[in-house]
Formats: sequence, structure tokens, C-alpha cells
Amino acid sequence: MSQRQGWFEDWRLLAALTLSLAALCLWIAAMRQFEVEGVRMVIRFTARSSLVLFCLAFSAAALARLRPNAWTRWQRRNRRYLGLSFAVSHAIHAAAIVAFARMDPAAFAEATSAASYIFGGIGYAFIIALSATSFDRAAALLGPRAWRALHLTGGYYLWFQFMVSFGKRVPAMPLYAAFLVPLLAVMAVRLIAMAAHPRGRTVVAG
Repeated sequence: MSQRQGWFEDWRLLAALTLSLAALCLWIAAMRQFEVEGVRMVIRFTARSSLVLFCLAFSAAALARLRPNAWTRWQRRNRRYLGLSFAVSHAIHAAAIVAFARMDPAAFAEATSAASYIFGGIGYAFIIALSATSFDRAAALLGPRAWRALHLTGGYYLWFQFMVSFGKRVPAMPLYAAFLVPLLAVMAVRLIAMAAHPRGRTVVAG
């Protein structure tokens, strides 16, 4: 399962997704002449691309155990690189937020709160820690038990943060409920996998 099966794998996958995300964000911002509205569109786009990449990485182990096939094996092999691509997407998201704050401080202050700084900061701390320990040497230094604890805690925290971030917009924009569907599906898949394979819980949890 760990052997490379095609070109779109490993670091090539990460490079392709990174270049694609960067190009799309530049195109989105350029559509509005790189003004505030263009930056806000990039923020919304990267929130959604991060959601997709996070769900792919967070569900990989569970899906591979429940439904082993060509897709889920590819997803499981490339979980690390999907996770790093999620980190890239959210780094662009952070850069766009900083640009928004500098370009329109009043609108930025209205759109944020102390809670968003605190919980968003914790989320980014987890993203940095998870990315740094995605490499074999760092994971070995951390140790398997601490690595599993970090990735389990970080994964569930980020899942919860996505639920809150998208869920709080549902009352004003009901279509945002669609973004909760993949998050709920991922959680259901993980719970089913843990129930079906209790001895493999530590594998699914990672």
C-alpha cells in the first residue's frame, strides 16, 4: 500500500496542489483588481479548499480500512501530502486575512472578535505542529505515542473549528449547511471504522 502507484503522488501531489491553489488565488484576486473584495473572495475560497483537503486527509485511514479500493489506497498513501496541502491552503488563507486587515481595518474589526483570534490562533498552532511532525525525522523525535496524541487532538480540534466556522453562517446563509455535510460524513466514517475495527483504533485515529 505504501508503494507509489502513479505520477500524482507524494511531493509531486503537494507541488501540483500548491501551484494550483496559488494560481487560483491570484486569478480570483485579479478579477477584482487586487482590491479588498478580491482579497475577501480569496479568504472564502481558501476556507473551502482547506475544508476539502482537510476532509480528504482526516478520512484517509478510516476509508482505507472500511472500503479498500484504488481511490482509498491512493488517499491513504498520500494522507501526509494532502495534510500538507491543507496547511498550504490555510497559509494562503492567513495571508489573505492579513491583507484584508491592512487594506480595510474597519471592516476587518467588524468581521472579527476576540474569540476568533483565540480559537483561530489555537487552530493555526495545531496546523504548524501537525505539519512539522508530518516528516519522519520529526515524528521519530516526538515518539509514536506523543505523535498519535498530537495528531488526534489536532485533527479533532480542526474538525470542530470547521464545524463552528461554517455552522455559524447557516442561520444567515442556509446554503452554508452544505459545507457541514462532508464534515459530518468524515466523522461518521471515522466512528464506524473505529467501531468495526476496535483493534485498529490507533491507526484510524491518526
